[in-house]
Amino acid sequence: MPEDQFLKGLRRFKDEYFPRYEEEYRKLVTDGQHPNTLFIGCSDSRVVPNLLMGTAPGELFIVRNVGNIVPPFAPELGYHGTCAAIEFAVLNLHVKDIVVCGHSHCGAIRALYSPPLEGSTHLGKWLELAQDATLPVTISEEALRRTEQRSIILQLERLMTYPMVREQVEKGNLFLHGCHYTIEEGEVAILDVKSVMFVPASIAGASS
Repeated sequence: MPEDQFLKGLRRFKDEYFPRYEEEYRKLVTDGQHPNTLFIGCSDSRVVPNLLMGTAPGELFIVRNVGNIVPPFAPELGYHGTCAAIEFAVLNLHVKDIVVCGHSHCGAIRALYSPPLEGSTHLGKWLELAQDATLPVTISEEALRRTEQRSIILQLERLMTYPMVREQVEKGNLFLHGCHYTIEEGEVAILDVKSVMFVPASIAGASS
């Protein structure tokens, strides 16, 4: 990003965006943050969590990484930002919901079916965590879409390996949600646990 564009963006925030939310920001400093939701999403630049969820500052605790992946609970592996964020959200912030949000045209999912990029030592190892979501089929857009959704389910299962997550879920204090965002349609599909299918949010719950 050229420096002038970088500075213009910062000034636009201060002059245009911040004034609209100044009262909220000051309250969040005075009272501290109390988000209800931990949002685990992909680092993809086309995924903008607050726009997607229709939330204001202070309502989401956001974790983003390549492929919206949840590592298994394994304290012996040492440093890990995503694991630390999950623990902080549940133990310190007492969030009520955790959303794992994948999306269409995910580069991380496509990379599961391709040879590792040269020099991508960390990326290749990281993507191994989503390998179980792949399908033994020829790569196609349908296969990629299914893999994206299968990976979301895999990450939700991994969340339940975290003792603090499992405990709060079993107590009924915490709820896990899987979402798949189709970028070009602006549609988010929600995982229906009973049918293990993703239902468009625009019609979800319409019959209830």
